[in-house]
Amino acid sequence: MLKQNVRGEELMKVFETIIHGNEQDLMQENANVDGRSPMGVMGTFASESAKYYAVEKLLSDQVKKAINQNILYPHDLDFYATGTTTCSQIPLAQMLANGFHTGHGHMRQPQDIKSALALSSIIFQANQNMQHGGQSFALFDIDLAPYVRKTVKRHKKRLQSYPLTKEQIEEFAWKETENDTYQACEAFVHNSNSMHSRGGGQVPFISINYGTDTSKEGRLLIKQLLKATQAGLGKGETPIFPIQIFKMKKGVNFEECDPNYDLFELALETTAERLFPNFSFLDAPFNAVHYDGRPESEVCYMGCRTRVMSNIHGEETAIGRGNLSFTSINLVKLALISGSKEAFFEALSYYLDLGVKQLLERFAYQCTKRARDFQFLYSQGVWRGGEALQPEDAVEPILKQGTLSLGFIGLAECLVALTGKHHGENEESWKLGYEIISFMRESMDKAMEEHQLNFSVIATPAEGLSGKFVKKDREEFGEISGITNHNYYTNSFHIPVY
Repeated sequence: MLKQNVRGEELMKVFETIIHGNEQDLMQENANVDGRSPMGVMGTFASESAKYYAVEKLLSDQVKKAINQNILYPHDLDFYATGTTTCSQIPLAQMLANGFHTGHGHMRQPQDIKSALALSSIIFQANQNMQHGGQSFALFDIDLAPYVRKTVKRHKKRLQSYPLTKEQIEEFAWKETENDTYQACEAFVHNSNSMHSRGGGQVPFISINYGTDTSKEGRLLIKQLLKATQAGLGKGETPIFPIQIFKMKKGVNFEECDPNYDLFELALETTAERLFPNFSFLDAPFNAVHYDGRPESEVCYMGCRTRVMSNIHGEETAIGRGNLSFTSINLVKLALISGSKEAFFEALSYYLDLGVKQLLERFAYQCTKRARDFQFLYSQGVWRGGEALQPEDAVEPILKQGTLSLGFIGLAECLVALTGKHHGENEESWKLGYEIISFMRESMDKAMEEHQLNFSVIATPAEGLSGKFVKKDREEFGEISGITNHNYYTNSFHIPVY
């Protein structure tokens, strides 16, 4: 009881901090939320309360100890009690073609590109409130090309009432479609940065993958999206969302002779000016192994780095699948308490096993939920197999389509602690870094075989966590040059930029 009282007092102190807004890290813990707005304050109250409940009631003692030791960090702990999953690659083509129901009415199939992109925004915001992580479209260009085609046909039909030649009708129809598509993309980009429709007053965390559609309609869409991104928001601001991933492939857009090479060049210009798109390489060996010629087998990404593809429970595709939850390991802390390479790997092995245990505990809790608890996610077929479930059906059979992930922070500082140099400074350090990540990968492969679930390793996209970890480690170990003397640990496997 005394322990709970102490924890309760700590929570009250956090509430006081929220009210007075005097701790920047807490009030801006999520970069997508204005922590000082009314909904932001309310959301922070809810978040801290939910974390308290999860720690007190849902986490095992071993896991709680590792969290308190600043070694393990289950992400989105405030959503643990809700049973939400993290993210999904939404089957956009299917949802637009069939229409969908948001809970207050059915949206029918769109008839032009403007309405198609408007409905795409609605799909994003509807599903965002079913999950705690990101939302993504895997085949943005391919899925929306039919609605560019519908727009062309509509303009051709209208122009037939004018005294124009067939060639003029064709030319004018495509010119007007180009303008419509640009306006649709412009509105989509603006919506992506202004729809505060996610819990806590956030905009949805959204990503789009594109680049491989070589049809006239698909190429037009890609070009206008890139132009709209270059133009920026209303006063020229760089749009943060959607996170854009341009897919590269030989024979499509990689070489000068490829049909979409001009779009690759435009994408490079756009990235130079607006930071997006990012680029993925479908011919990389670890991506090419999944490709069978179908667009659905193209590897795609969520946000900065989440990649869901391998699947021991069905088709190897990202569409209709996503991450269930993920937990990160503080590699720097393990290096600091180990003192040697051998002791480090021994500690890493222990905490990898504990991380798997924590992911399995959370998965078991997620499996207690019913399909009715996440109506849009399942009943509208966002998650693979969800449309076949009845409201009272258990979700465990289809959750197995998702992935459970262990991530890591601070490989660079970990290597400095173990070798004196990070992996950008020394060949031996690089080899050790590769050995560490390979060890993690092998551990997840063993967990996948043992538990028959899709386990993966993720390069943790946690700019906030990199600051939390180092702050606590500095309190324990003091300021150590090259390790704890900065305000953050280097993200995942990145090379330090300080």
